Amino acid sequence: MKPISEQVVLVTGATDGLGKGVAIELARMGASILVHGRDPKRIERAVAEIRETANAGAVRSYMADFSSLAQVRGMADEILAHETRLDALVNNAGVGTRVPGGGSRAESADGYEYRFAVNYLAPYLLTRLLLPLLRASAPSRIVNVSSAGQQAIDFDDVMLERGYGGVRAYCQSKLAQVLFTVDLAEELRGSGVTINALHPATYMPTKIVEHPISTLEEGVNATVRLVADASLDETSGRYFNGLSEARADAQAYNADARNKLRALSDRLTGIG
Repeated sequence: MKPISEQVVLVTGATDGLGKGVAIELARMGASILVHGRDPKRIERAVAEIRETANAGAVRSYMADFSSLAQVRGMADEILAHETRLDALVNNAGVGTRVPGGGSRAESADGYEYRFAVNYLAPYLLTRLLLPLLRASAPSRIVNVSSAGQQAIDFDDVMLERGYGGVRAYCQSKLAQVLFTVDLAEELRGSGVTINALHPATYMPTKIVEHPISTLEEGVNATVRLVADASLDETSGRYFNGLSEARADAQAYNADARNKLRALSDRLTGIG
């Protein structure tokens, strides 16, 4: 891998919580940071805070609401137009089991179940659109911030129109990230681009967690490791629980399920 001081890293959801913590730590290590958020004032505050970090490289920002695939496409177009390289993509932006919506079923701007759209379809589309830049910048890395909370996808009711529950929706979306990780790793074999997923820590003190257990620092350290640890240069398609490699839900290792999810994702995002 290239020295972290020479890298450009995009962190989605970087205006608070884990994302901002990861962005600050990578900036402290000397990386140039691309900050993503959906609120201009929060983006401005995050950029200012990251720029104050010792050894920070350049800090630039991009805005998109991940509940709109059109906005995700717009952000990807901006990045491709303005950035000459991308050494790492950290797909961190997401929503929890109850916030927003209080646990009630909601739909995205595109009419998809909200948590599946924001937590999975948006980063899926963003990653696909930025792959040419990641390939051109290789060696490069993709890190999907998933969760130990996982539930098998019901391909007969992916949008959870029957028996909706916020926990089920969240856990399905997070497992979808892991299926995508395993699937894309196979596609990218030999390209110099690696992709891994992780459960950063359990119930960190962020806006989507009501009763924290772990510290934010634990999650930041585990996530930054997947971005910057040279010993992981050849590691791809893996799922980590904190600092340790772990096994995800069995569906993640089912080739038929991964094929179904890829076809569905391509159709829903229009990436095909």
